[in-house]
This record gives sequence, structure tokens and C-alpha cells, in this order.
Amino acid sequence: MLTKRIIPCLDVKDGRTVKGVRFEGLRDAGDPVALASRYAREGADELVFLDITATNQKRTTLVALVRDVARELDIPFTVGGGIGTVADVEALLLNGADKVSINSAALHRPELIDELARRFGSQCIVVAVDARYTVENGWQVYTRAGTHNTGHDAVEWSREVAERGAGEILLTSMSNDGTKDGFALDLTGAVSRAVSVPVVASGGAGSKQDFTAVFQQANADAGLAASIFHFGEIGIAELKQHLRADGIPVRL
Repeated sequence: MLTKRIIPCLDVKDGRTVKGVRFEGLRDAGDPVALASRYAREGADELVFLDITATNQKRTTLVALVRDVARELDIPFTVGGGIGTVADVEALLLNGADKVSINSAALHRPELIDELARRFGSQCIVVAVDARYTVENGWQVYTRAGTHNTGHDAVEWSREVAERGAGEILLTSMSNDGTKDGFALDLTGAVSRAVSVPVVASGGAGSKQDFTAVFQQANADAGLAASIFHFGEIGIAELKQHLRADGIPVRL
């Protein structure tokens, strides 16, 4: 049985790690380089770095900062934000990223997923799916840092990106993000059943039990969180001990 992964996320704006609720009300959470170093020491399985304003500001990801963070890590490192071309991906991989996460660019031109998978290998390509729930439309996909509704059904879009060659899906429930009310188990479970690639659940983690639930009930391959780690509410080591006690395979 494959071990389940615990992944801290650095949402970066203006060179600082920030965290909000449902993508709004951002507050400072610290220096991304220092946080990356801490998480590597504490036993994180991977790290995700998202430049959350790159797309809306129509610029590429902060390559120099990515390079500084990568120097602190000996674990897999995923970078996203403002990535839209083969050249963007190449620059990040050359500066320390192990994987890249694309979102808006993939929705704008889905063929980009195929091109990147052929060029760099599916193992390097993560597609981020940001979804929000409404009673009228169910779970739909949003882009541009959660400001634009694409009209795509989240499960159908996840299925398409996997078929196009994405090696992993980073699935964020915008409805749960920052609330600490738990992951969106219905959404995560539906996507996990629909695709054959790993699904990273994101949005809503507030307790150790939330991770148990997303692994046992929704079959996520990894659980991603930010504020509970940034602000010391839950330690990665104690979380993994809890999961091991619940019978969930994790790397200690």
C-alpha cells in the first residue's frame, strides 16, 4: 500500500507567505524560505509553492525566490502560479522545482497539458483544480486566483486533465479553504474515483481527524494544508503519529 503524503503549502504574495479564508482576507504567515527549511526538518513529504498573484498580474513565477526555497529542501518541490509556456516550466525545473502546477493556462488551452507531459514527463506536471460549490451548479472550476467561474464541472475537468497527461491533480475546495471545517469529502471522493492519477486534497484542514477522514473516506493520496502548519496549530510529526495510529500508512 502506498504511503499517504502530508504537504504544507506556501501561498506567496510579494515575496511573503500569506493565508486567507476562501482566497480572501490574506494575512502574513512568514518568510517562505524559513518556512520551507522548517517543514523539511519536521518531516513534510513534499512542499508546494504557489505564487498566487502571478496570473492576475500577468507575470511569470518568482524564479529567484523559487531557487532560494529549493536550496533548503531535500523533498519533492512543486511550484505554481503564472505558468503558461514550455519555457516557463523549463525555467522552474532548472531552478529547483521537481514538479510544476498549472491552472488558468490549462483551462485557456488544454492542449498545453499534452505538450508539457510529452516534453517533461507526466510525473512533472500537476494540474491545479480550484472548485467552488453552489446549489445551482454543483462543484465548478474557477481560475485567476478564484475570481473567474469557467463553467467547467470539477469532476469532468479532472478526468480530462488526467487523460491529457497530468501526473497529479491538486484539488482545492474554495468553499472550504481556510475555514478549518474539514476537507470537501464529497468532491475529493468523486474526483479520486474518476481518475487514475494521485489526488492531493486541499482546503479546509483544521484537525488531525480531518486528514484521517480525507484518506479513509475520500481516498485522497495526499493532504495539503497551510495555516494549521504555518501558525503551529498542528505539528507534522504529531499528525503523522495520529494517522499511523488510525491505520493510515505514512512515512515517519
